[in-house]
Amino acid sequence: MNRRNALKKTAILTGSALGVPSLFSLLQSCKQQSRLEWAPLFLNEEQAKFISAFVDTLLPRTATPGGLDVKTDIFLDLIFAKTYNASAQQNLVDEMEKFNEDCRKSQGKVFADLGQEDRNAFLKKMEAASPKFNPKIWGSAVGDQQPVGFYRNLKSMVLWGYFSSEEIGLNHLNYDPIPGEYRGCVPLSEIGNVWSL
Repeated sequence: MNRRNALKKTAILTGSALGVPSLFSLLQSCKQQSRLEWAPLFLNEEQAKFISAFVDTLLPRTATPGGLDVKTDIFLDLIFAKTYNASAQQNLVDEMEKFNEDCRKSQGKVFADLGQEDRNAFLKKMEAASPKFNPKIWGSAVGDQQPVGFYRNLKSMVLWGYFSSEEIGLNHLNYDPIPGEYRGCVPLSEIGNVWSL
């Protein structure tokens, strides 16, 4: 056997030895179901997957951390477990089931099983159909408030949990633990980001 053939066979053998396990792990990963990386206090696994998918769709990771990066889904589960009474918890479960049923009718699958584009399309549909919160002046709503429904309430809770997180409040919003003087008319270009209080 000459040196050229020996090098070819060695390269082929090494390449296949490295490539075959990678191929098998790739094929195996396509079949695995997504698993939760946290243990819910109140939600069951399917409901927790729904909440995680909702949070990830609403607040995906970009240049700033996403909703899952700051554990907004875990925060919501804690809120549901510790602050909701039994009837509010049952209402939440019923509303989640109704939301998933609407999603199944519209998209063919439950929300957590959809791809990102289908989730975005469904949330846009829900955004258009859901009444918005009326503006408030000194804590009182202006005009008659229509019932906002599950989608709008869950969205507001997700945003509340996200912006209340330590990571976002300290590292991504302007934060001044001891606020200084008040200047009313300042161009936004001078002050930059939204402030965290």
